[in-house]
Amino acid sequence: MNELKVLYEDKHLIAVIKPYGVLSQGNENTKSLCDDISSYLKEKGENGECYVIHRLDKTTGGVMFFAKTKAMASKMSTLIQNGGFHKVYYAVLSGKLKDKTGALADLLYHDKAKNKTYVVKKERKGVKVAKLCYVSHGSAEFQNKDVTKVEVLLLTGRTHQIRVQFASRKYPLVGDKKYGSSIPYKQIALWSREINFKHPFSGEFIKVTAEPDLPIFNLDYSLF
Repeated sequence: MNELKVLYEDKHLIAVIKPYGVLSQGNENTKSLCDDISSYLKEKGENGECYVIHRLDKTTGGVMFFAKTKAMASKMSTLIQNGGFHKVYYAVLSGKLKDKTGALADLLYHDKAKNKTYVVKKERKGVKVAKLCYVSHGSAEFQNKDVTKVEVLLLTGRTHQIRVQFASRKYPLVGDKKYGSSIPYKQIALWSREINFKHPFSGEFIKVTAEPDLPIFNLDYSLF
């Protein structure tokens, strides 16, 4: 079992840091973060149930929530569908963004066979609307190239959404070869920094944050 970094826990939910390179949910042959959480809960004397309520790509790290019961998983699913589950990311983009703030909207199609998402022009079967807002934290120089750190609020949750929406505008995430980055890095520079929502049972406002541990997020992003 990987060492868990628990950020929040009650009898319904648990939030942890998902490490880069770890699957959110696996199968009979592949271990995942959900398996680690199940083992952790069993060691505490709980039943060990773990339900995935949202996903992070294997190549993404950061804050992630899981439900401990079917009832909470159902409640959280409804909350997410109704737009009450808010996710904030940090990303480092190749290039220097001109705008300090912005909103992106696209039609996306995910090809499951290739595990790649594309921006398309027309609605058809499998095409979904994708929206996000961003704020730039400034630009810096990395490997003799300009890079920009952005804080992203997802308004929809599509596969590879942040990666493809910025890449389609010629700002691929650093380290993201799949979507055209020419700047090599040990990880894709994407991090789930914050999740907030109103607890379905208690009504309490829950906000969990964690700062990224990759050095690329800590450059001097002071240039605009």
